[in-house]
Amino acid sequence: MKAKFQLFKSTKKNQFYFRLLATNNQIILASEGYATKANGKNGITSVKVHSPHDNFYQRLNASNRQYYFTLTAANNQVIGVSELYVSTKGRENGIASVKQNAQTAGIEDLTVEYAGA
Repeated sequence: MKAKFQLFKSTKKNQFYFRLLATNNQIILASEGYATKANGKNGITSVKVHSPHDNFYQRLNASNRQYYFTLTAANNQVIGVSELYVSTKGRENGIASVKQNAQTAGIEDLTVEYAGA
């Protein structure tokens, strides 16, 4: 299995989101909400551009003593947030996975509505 982005729309908030899934189908990066599908796609492009560069990752500590990271764009805007990890090693593995997978990941568009569905 290959890593992929999934683009989807929330029915609760009526916004578009994306998530990056690793080869094991685990979510390794998730976006904030976007008002339009086009903006969500632009967010994916931004992840692909910024993910190889370590200086765009912020290594953070959660209040529950777990660890996570964010990926930011050149303007310091957060474009993706990781899951929580129980160790700094886990967080570093997550960053390595995004660096390794994001650039070549395809996009699965879950917003497409099929006729007759």
